Amino acid sequence: MRNRREGLAKLLPPLQEFLRGSLMERYLTCGKPGCRCARGERHGPVWYLSVSLDQAHRTGSTVRSHQVEQVRRWIENYHRVKDRLEKISDINRELLRREKGPKQHRKKIGK
Repeated sequence: MRNRREGLAKLLPPLQEFLRGSLMERYLTCGKPGCRCARGERHGPVWYLSVSLDQAHRTGSTVRSHQVEQVRRWIENYHRVKDRLEKISDINRELLRREKGPKQHRKKIGK
């Protein structure tokens, strides 16, 4: 189990290259009556990074087209890091359980 844990740790992507969020591609209308978007040809794509802060709050920002691949890679890295950390945590919990040995009964006080 320790070897598996070490192997998972070695597979972590560089920690400075991850990002939590969702990347969305959007097409927008500007509202000008004579614009092509008024006829259904929307402007875009506009790339948008959305991040949940908690259940009620979100934040986001636009992403420049030359940054899209980097942002995608960082988001994928975030999911890899999260998945591998969960697996390492599971291993550590099992190692702790095994180290404790058989369950010991506690003495009851006052009886």
